[in-house]
Amino acid sequence: MSVKAIISKQYQDKVDRAAARVRKIAVPPEGWLCTARKALGMSAAQLARRLGVTRAQVSNTEKGELSGSVTMKTLQTMAETMGYRFVYVIVPEEKVQAILADRAKKKATRLVEETHKHMALEEQALSEKQISFEIERLQQDLIRNMPSDFWDDKG
Repeated sequence: MSVKAIISKQYQDKVDRAAARVRKIAVPPEGWLCTARKALGMSAAQLARRLGVTRAQVSNTEKGELSGSVTMKTLQTMAETMGYRFVYVIVPEEKVQAILADRAKKKATRLVEETHKHMALEEQALSEKQISFEIERLQQDLIRNMPSDFWDDKG
């Protein structure tokens, strides 16, 4: 296994472990800021005083969290002001290897189908079994030797 492949596998494992830990966590209906503040029994006015802003700004920020318009810096500042630690994570819907396999299969299928069309024009068409074999073979090769255009939408 190459150094590049080992490093890639380490990144994949890190992302998959994080996903396993947080997959069941959902944003509360009121958002994390409001939920965290209420868990402390702190009013929006009290948090506003601690932050040196208006109560309306706290309310707007809590609403902004739900709409996605608040910055991570603002989330971090508000969390720390309440004695919390702000953490964010980006996790895949499924294991990273499954995402890679799906992408590789789509690329392999497209490549084999294009090649098959040209071969059919030359009366050298492949059987369905051969097509399936080639797609699977190419898929594994794409995963193993990920080309630089792997995530490009063409080809």
